[in-house]
Amino acid sequence: MAIYEKYIGRERDSFKDLNDLQSNYKITYPSDFNFAYDVIDELGKTKPDKLAMLWLSKDKEEKRFTFRDMMLWSNKTANFLKSMGIKKGDKVLLILKRSYLFWFSMLAMHKIGAIPLQATNMLVGKDYTYRCNKGGIKAVIITGDGDATEHFDEVEAFCPTVKLKFVTKHKKIADSKWIDFEEGIESASDEWERPTGEDAVCATDVMIGGFTSGTTGYPKMFMHDYTYPLGHIITGVFWHRVVDGGLHFTISDTGWAKSLWGKFYGQWMGETAHLIYDFDKFDGADILSVIEKYKVTTFCVPPTMYRFMLQNDIKKYDLSSLVHCCSAGEALNADIFNTWKDGTGLEIYEGFGQSETAVCIGTLYNYEKPISGSLGKPMPGYEMHVVSDDGLDCLPGEEGEICIKATPTDKPCGLTCGYYDDEESNARSWRGGFFHTGDTAYIDEHGNIKYVGRNDDVIKSSGYRIGPFEVESVLLEHPAVLEVAVTGIPDPKRGFNVKATIVLRDGFAPSDELIKDLQNYVKTNTAPYKYPRVVEFVKSLPKTTSGKIRRTEIRQHDLEKYGNLK
Repeated sequence: MAIYEKYIGRERDSFKDLNDLQSNYKITYPSDFNFAYDVIDELGKTKPDKLAMLWLSKDKEEKRFTFRDMMLWSNKTANFLKSMGIKKGDKVLLILKRSYLFWFSMLAMHKIGAIPLQATNMLVGKDYTYRCNKGGIKAVIITGDGDATEHFDEVEAFCPTVKLKFVTKHKKIADSKWIDFEEGIESASDEWERPTGEDAVCATDVMIGGFTSGTTGYPKMFMHDYTYPLGHIITGVFWHRVVDGGLHFTISDTGWAKSLWGKFYGQWMGETAHLIYDFDKFDGADILSVIEKYKVTTFCVPPTMYRFMLQNDIKKYDLSSLVHCCSAGEALNADIFNTWKDGTGLEIYEGFGQSETAVCIGTLYNYEKPISGSLGKPMPGYEMHVVSDDGLDCLPGEEGEICIKATPTDKPCGLTCGYYDDEESNARSWRGGFFHTGDTAYIDEHGNIKYVGRNDDVIKSSGYRIGPFEVESVLLEHPAVLEVAVTGIPDPKRGFNVKATIVLRDGFAPSDELIKDLQNYVKTNTAPYKYPRVVEFVKSLPKTTSGKIRRTEIRQHDLEKYGNLK
């Protein structure tokens, strides 16, 4: 019996259809549930030799860790952190790229009851200052690979709550205040007793925190309790469709919640191993060769990464080990879906969620076929609604906000328990009996949810509501377009004009003729009123460190450059 069955009471394929799954999927757990003890340590004892992680350095150095290894190394890490004064409730900033130390550290802090907060190694001084002061960070654990420690040292004096600084052994730092993290772990005992009494945790305690991508304003600090991993049974076992004893590959830096979606809880619930590749720069051909060499069975990347992989002849690679592919993070367009299917024979199953959730909308293999342009249907355990501005359910075809039926005290496993020390954000997100996602969609006549865009991204032009995704999807089908972001720029007559900011493929050059061709292409392939009246060619699009396009930055640029168009 796979370990996830202990919490849902049934085997994955025992549900006869989607209605059965949505109606009868139930999660049960003890009041002191703790993933580190109840899943990883349990597997470490009952299936000690089963592979949990295959780790590759940027130079393809290999390290293999079994579930017993994960249990013992997390014990050692917990003992070391405890010896340094880290205790239940302390907040620790983790900046470890794709190092296996991230998994040791996360599990160790779950065992202690400390609260890890993920962050990317691309932060600079002001980012550290904001996060450390916002979260009341007691300790930082920072990779010695690169200049992240230097950036922290620049602003340490402005982070008064930080008492401990740990660095990995990629570099030796003369400053004696930096503590060698790996040396400390290696010298610690691998025996650890589960705390009891006041030191024990319960399922409703805060387990982890993190920061949203910050596409608008400062990032919000979200929190999850100890039921969060159980919410990812749907993500890993049902949506990613991981293979028991297989090898799952999700590409994400550990600085972002997507790594918890795809490289941690749900996949280990399904007893698959993680492939962790600590590359410096994404290279589509390199990723294809890794899938081929290591016989990856299940795979998940954002649409942008599929697009860069598809710039290669994927039929030259033996990808026959793949049995299931997924995508999330951005809306998936038909061009990527069809080209990947043509090259591999596999359809891409899309999913929707946020840092604040597990996957809550998607298409599940064995229950439905993916439909290009559709996110799918609500995931089991989540009651999803598309809600109008007045709080009512939208009619089919009517656009509204994607919302989750929940309150802070009555919510599904996997949904955030709120934003830390942020009454304004909590009030804005939790209202009317819903958690408001800030994303816009509509439901078609078959009950499928069709994504439109972020609330702030929807363009209102001449009385029409235009979602950037639908225009971007058409433009990405044009042979000249590699990447595109669609935004609105102010116009005194129309309210806003549609603008396309485009990165061209090699072999194409900006010209007035190309602009007209692109505009006509949109008019021909979607409703003509959606065509971009303004087209700008750039060498690259501004993105967050998690790879999402920063439309806020593009809009600010547009205001400065264009003002109000006449």
